[in-house]
Amino acid sequence: MRRSRKKKRSFNITKYLISIIILLLVPLVVYFTLNNVKANTNTASYTARNHDFKKTEQEFKPFTTSMTLSAIGDILIHSIVYNDANTGNGYDFKPMIANVKDLLENADLTIANQETIVGGTEIGLSTYPSFNSPFEVADAFKDAGVDIVSIANNHTLDRGEKAIISATNYLNSIDIEYTGGYQSPEDKSRIRILNRNGINIAFLSYTYGTNGIPVPNGKDYLVNLIDMELIKKDIKAAKEAADVVSVSMHWGNEYQLLPNDHQKQLAQQLADEGVDIIIGHHPHVLQPMDWLTGKDGNQTFVVYSLGNFLSGQMWDYKDIGGVLQVEIVKEVKSKDETIIRVQNPQFTPTFVSNSHNKNFKVVQLKDAGSFGLNNATSKYEEMTQHMNQWLDAAQ
Repeated sequence: MRRSRKKKRSFNITKYLISIIILLLVPLVVYFTLNNVKANTNTASYTARNHDFKKTEQEFKPFTTSMTLSAIGDILIHSIVYNDANTGNGYDFKPMIANVKDLLENADLTIANQETIVGGTEIGLSTYPSFNSPFEVADAFKDAGVDIVSIANNHTLDRGEKAIISATNYLNSIDIEYTGGYQSPEDKSRIRILNRNGINIAFLSYTYGTNGIPVPNGKDYLVNLIDMELIKKDIKAAKEAADVVSVSMHWGNEYQLLPNDHQKQLAQQLADEGVDIIIGHHPHVLQPMDWLTGKDGNQTFVVYSLGNFLSGQMWDYKDIGGVLQVEIVKEVKSKDETIIRVQNPQFTPTFVSNSHNKNFKVVQLKDAGSFGLNNATSKYEEMTQHMNQWLDAAQ
């Protein structure tokens, strides 16, 4: 009996100890549970704050970027020029522009006026008045840094559709863009837009005519003629797709050092449509630079003619051209406000030297005395003043 009573007492003590332990554990469990909830709350709070920080990082930040655009005048390849470039098994025009290559490469983007169609030797080379030039002309200017060429001019149709297709096929093959003449309606519908440093520039090009050669019926895509209603539509489309619109205009009177009234009227119409840059060709001599104010208060830069860059024409300013360079600044102030500025136009006059119709070279006009030009220094000063006269007057 004693043994049984002792066993019962021992069992009661055990139950009592277990109860005490349970009572002690309950507050500890509650404590750790509450701390765990608090910790999770703090983590969630930290995560939320971190997420807010990431969202702040992705908010819009204003920025400014810039680029330089260069332009050169007429690449007008007479027979005396391509004969001089003949190597016996092809043509090499690179030595002709080697002295000014750095001027072209110095810019972020360069446009040239390819006056004579580069249809290649297979369809037969030809000179004035109906031009066709070797592919190697394009090779040389590609090597010198030219990115795009304007081909809307009075010689575009000289050798017909076949030459245009041949030329544009070759330009495509060496990755030079072209504007102003096209292979098809679909080709024409693609606005030429090039990007440098985050700035998109659209290039348009038009000519006053084609030396009396009619545009083939139903094939007006072969060459852009100056038609202000068409140009307005093109400008509108270009402005919707690009930051900057540059228009090349083949216009004016040959061999006149100043623009005529029609050129000025067209330039003002382009400014009123919001064009940023106007680059003129055709007179074969230099005509000045100027600033125009559009109807909305916008500023438009115009150079009325860049003269001949490489050609067989000589004397009376026809062998003087140059390299234009402008700076384009894009300032993005907010998602809804972007400011574009064309500024700091610089013009470097050039001269085409030769010796008895051989050894054609484009050199800087200031250095032309070393290449046979008399009074090169005074001629350089004259043409520098000539090109800047209206810019200087506006300051």
